[in-house]
Amino acid sequence: MCGNQTGEPARRILRAEKTLLAISFVLGAVLAPQPGQAQYPTRPVRLIVGLAPGGAPDIAARIVAAKLPPLLGQAAIVENRVGSNGNIATEFVARAAPDGYVLLISNDSMMTINPHLYAKMPVDVLKDLAPVAPLSQTSNFFLTVHPSVPARNFQEFIEYARNANPPLAYASVGHGSQHHMAMEMLKTRAGINLLHVPYKGGAPAATATLAGEVAVMIGGASSVNIMTSGKLRGLAATGRRRSTLFPDLPVIGEFYPGYELSTWIGIFSAAGLNDAAGSRLRGELGKVLAMPDVAKGFTSAGLEPYISTREEFSERIRSDYEKYAKLVKLVGARIDN
Repeated sequence: MCGNQTGEPARRILRAEKTLLAISFVLGAVLAPQPGQAQYPTRPVRLIVGLAPGGAPDIAARIVAAKLPPLLGQAAIVENRVGSNGNIATEFVARAAPDGYVLLISNDSMMTINPHLYAKMPVDVLKDLAPVAPLSQTSNFFLTVHPSVPARNFQEFIEYARNANPPLAYASVGHGSQHHMAMEMLKTRAGINLLHVPYKGGAPAATATLAGEVAVMIGGASSVNIMTSGKLRGLAATGRRRSTLFPDLPVIGEFYPGYELSTWIGIFSAAGLNDAAGSRLRGELGKVLAMPDVAKGFTSAGLEPYISTREEFSERIRSDYEKYAKLVKLVGARIDN
């Protein structure tokens, strides 16, 4: 009897060990990566930019892409798919698999202005794309002029433009872009007439202004180095406050209260991105944006790291979408494609 009593606890312990072993096996099978579900990413990630090389989205994309490989363990490749003010790139990413390997680097124009500007959009940006994370923001655009323009300050420019015949031509990064909206707002507030000449990105617009093809440009990243070099004359900024880069430049709102325009750049995927890939991307992007040399690179291009939650970023997108719906209607901009 004593032998049986001694053996029963041992058998219970053995059964418990077998049960725990079985549970461990099942949990291991459930939690282990399944075929086709290896930890993201297992191949290079493509960053699709809808505007020309040298513009703010391209600059932000290349700064970030240079920092991602050590963190992701895979290459990050920047591809420029230019055309239709970013719509070509937007459609390309929206129709890609939502697996995190094809991502869109978009400014707010592509997400919040194009849908109101174009009579026919290739995709519904609010339904077919999903925000992953913000990358950068620009608190100021800069109004610059070619040296041939005699105006030495903003007030002189307004007076000169008001009397110019034919009207002064200004460059923007594209029809319906924030740059276009900014100048149309200025035209309305100041009562001046300017001729809009759209280009396919900030770099081509800057090149045209430097060459004297147009007299005026309003730009962000493309303007900073040119203004610093003195090749174009900066007259004013579009933000709420004066720029720390050019503190002597007034903001247009000092002359026309309520005038303000800023912008952002973010990263998007096709709708339906799985949580694991999205979380990994956001985590690594957060590390990149916190790097001092990334902040320095952004600042030199007139950009600021934009760190925010996905929910806050989504809310800003919705707010800007509604704001630009009213502004596009106000200026009468429309593309019948």
